[in-house]
Amino acid sequence: MNSLLNELKINPEVYEKVIKAEEKLKNQYKEIDELAFINSMKIIDAFKKENISESVFVSTTGYGYNDLGREKIESVFANILGAEDALVRSQIISGTHALTVALFAFLRPNDTLLSITGLPYDTLHEVIGIKENASSLKSYNINYEQIDLINDDFDYEKIKDFLLKNPIKLIEIQRSKGYSTRKSITISKLEKVIKLIKETSPETIIMIDNCYCEFVETKSPLEVGADIIVGSLIKNLGGGIAQNGGYIAGRKDLVNLASERLNVPGEGKEVGPSLGQNRNILMGLYHAPSVVASSLKTAILTSKVLEEVGYEVEPKYNDERADIVQNIFFGSRDNLIKYCQGIQSASAIDNNAIPVPTAMPGYDDEIIMASGSFTQGSSIEISCDGPLREPFIAYQQGALTYEYGRLALMIAVSHLLNK
Repeated sequence: MNSLLNELKINPEVYEKVIKAEEKLKNQYKEIDELAFINSMKIIDAFKKENISESVFVSTTGYGYNDLGREKIESVFANILGAEDALVRSQIISGTHALTVALFAFLRPNDTLLSITGLPYDTLHEVIGIKENASSLKSYNINYEQIDLINDDFDYEKIKDFLLKNPIKLIEIQRSKGYSTRKSITISKLEKVIKLIKETSPETIIMIDNCYCEFVETKSPLEVGADIIVGSLIKNLGGGIAQNGGYIAGRKDLVNLASERLNVPGEGKEVGPSLGQNRNILMGLYHAPSVVASSLKTAILTSKVLEEVGYEVEPKYNDERADIVQNIFFGSRDNLIKYCQGIQSASAIDNNAIPVPTAMPGYDDEIIMASGSFTQGSSIEISCDGPLREPFIAYQQGALTYEYGRLALMIAVSHLLNK
């Protein structure tokens, strides 16, 4: 043990601090294990209902007609997420792409998109037209309005008043915090605001950006009244095995519109080859509850340890959680960089690389990103990133197993403290 600690440059004091923190976290870990068990039951129930067999792994190419596996996968996802239908495709390259497909599918010229969780994630700015782009929603005369959160909750009065005075085609709710300092949105908060929206403007489409939030709670946003949810398969539901892809799930008519926007009007869900990804998508989903549990345990441990060594964290180790993201407020450019470099050095892939801040497509600020992952950009694997701007927050997420998560934390904190 001592030899390996020395080889991996883990400070013995940091190792002991992690061990002591884990003793205090047993009750939280037990709750996470129960959550993983409930979500695992959901998956086995869906697999049984759809009679998933080895034949589902057969791949299609070209147009992808009559892809039995693809159809079974979409039925499984719909069942687990509480949806009428689902679009689950490897042709969706990211969460931002899935959101873009959905927005362009549901909105028409002169419609209005309303965000009620403040400014959306950075990569959506050019999609919407907050930042000028000739291919944005704005360029198609689709309007954008925004209502900010107040004290990390919805501004219920302003939302109701706005809906009574304005025809709103679609409301977008981003559950995870993105690169902001607010709290992420729990299912209980979602349920309350969805009820208000449905009572005030029943025709308005409620679309949830569900990235990073799947299997963190026992309910899906669709089960509390949302019309459509969107996410990525290289986050929670891919379980670290799906190599790419995304999903759009909810009302059947909306899923059909999204499929025709992604593919071809008149063909929709009937086309799109699986290209050998069916097995990976199903196996990733099968592992997802356990992987999300490992990510949650790693986030809670990170929160506890980093707070003990003097940094502000959000959420606190004993807070209710809505996603797998852990914020660490470093207050210093150098400390943010150093911690991310520590996470990179603890990764399985490219652990000899040294991440540095750089410009990235879709972001105004330089970004530092540690992600030594088997799948490029896979946030469910241990990763840590953040924009180089005040207050210099690291956004850590993931861990395919808890063992690798706690090990990455030990190495990163040692790297930070030994600077």
